[in-house]
Amino acid sequence: MSIRPLPARGATANGLSARFDDLAHAADGGWREDEVTVDGGPPPLRTTVTIERPKTAITRNASPDLPFDRSINAYRGCEHGCIYCFARPSHAFHGLSPGLDFESRLFAKPDVPALLKAELARKGYQCRPIALGTNTDPYQPIERDWRITRGILEILHGCDHPVTITTKSDRVTRDLDLLGAMAARNLAAVMLSVTSLDPATARTLEPRAPAPHRRIAAIRALSDAGVPVWISISPVIPAINDHEIEAIVEAGAAAGAVGAFSMPVRLPHEVAPLFRDWLVTHHPDRAARVMSHIQEMRGGRDNDPRFFERFRGQGPYAALMRQRFERAVAKAGLDAPRADLDCTLFRPPSDQFSLF
Repeated sequence: MSIRPLPARGATANGLSARFDDLAHAADGGWREDEVTVDGGPPPLRTTVTIERPKTAITRNASPDLPFDRSINAYRGCEHGCIYCFARPSHAFHGLSPGLDFESRLFAKPDVPALLKAELARKGYQCRPIALGTNTDPYQPIERDWRITRGILEILHGCDHPVTITTKSDRVTRDLDLLGAMAARNLAAVMLSVTSLDPATARTLEPRAPAPHRRIAAIRALSDAGVPVWISISPVIPAINDHEIEAIVEAGAAAGAVGAFSMPVRLPHEVAPLFRDWLVTHHPDRAARVMSHIQEMRGGRDNDPRFFERFRGQGPYAALMRQRFERAVAKAGLDAPRADLDCTLFRPPSDQFSLF
C-alpha cells in the first residue's frame, strides 16, 4: 500500500534511527495535530532554522577515495529533500530523524566565515582546495537569507584560496562576481548536479531543488562567466533515471560543461528504508525491480560502504551504466579531468585587506 506523501517533501515519513535508540523519536514534524488541509490531509511542513555555533569551520577527512581533504558545511540538514541523500543519517547523531526532520529542521552556522578567516590566518596553515557542498547543499533555499556561503566565498576570494563547489541549485549564479574573478586565477570550479531532465521525476526525487532547466541554465551562466563547471549525474538509479544518462551528458555539453561525473545510488544506514518507502509511494509498479538492481550492484545488500566500491558499484548492471556513461562523455567531449586549482597564490587573511 502506498503512503500519502507530504507536499513538496522527499521523505514520506519521519523514520526512526535504529542506530541510536536512545535518541530516536517520532518528532511532530513542524505541524500541529489540529492543523489540517481542506481535504483532511496534513498541511505543508514548515521549515525551521536553528543557529549552531561550531568551534571550527573546516572539516578534515582522510578518506582514500575522496579527491579533497577538507570541506566546509554552512548548514546541517538540507531543504532540497533529495530522498537518496547520503547525508540524511547525520541528523540521527543529533536526536533528529533522517527523514522529514533532515529536510525541515535545519541548522545554520553564521559564525563560519569568521571562524574560517581565523583558521586560514593561523601560522603553518597549508593551502589545499576547500570543498563546499560535500554534505549538504551550500545553496539550498535558506542561503537566500542567511548568505553564509556568500560570506565563505568572500573570505576565500580575499586571500586567493582555491574552492570547489558541488550544488544542484542555480542560486550559485548569484555569486558569479566572486566565482568569475576567482576562476580567472584558477581558484574556483563548480560541479552542478543534474539527475533528471524530466520535471516530474525531479519533483519527487528532489522536491525543493531547482527544476532541471534552471540547473542547465546555471551551467551556461557559469561557463559564460569563465567558471569551469562539471555536470554530475549522481546518483544514477536503476529503472528511475538511468535511461537519461546520454541525454543529461548531451545537455551538459551543450550548456558549456567541461567534464562530467557519475555515481550509482548509495543507500547508507537510514537512507535505505526511507528510499524503499519512497519507491512504494511513487513507483509501486517497479519498486521490487529497482531494489533488485541496487542489491546486485551492492553485493546483495542495500549498500556497500567499502572505500572505492561505494562510488562504483559491482556486477553487470553497474558495468553497463559505466560503459554507457563513458561512451556518452567521449562522444560529447566532456573529457576534462577534475580541476587542478592553484594553491600557490594563497595569502593568509588579515584586516589589512581593506586598505588595498
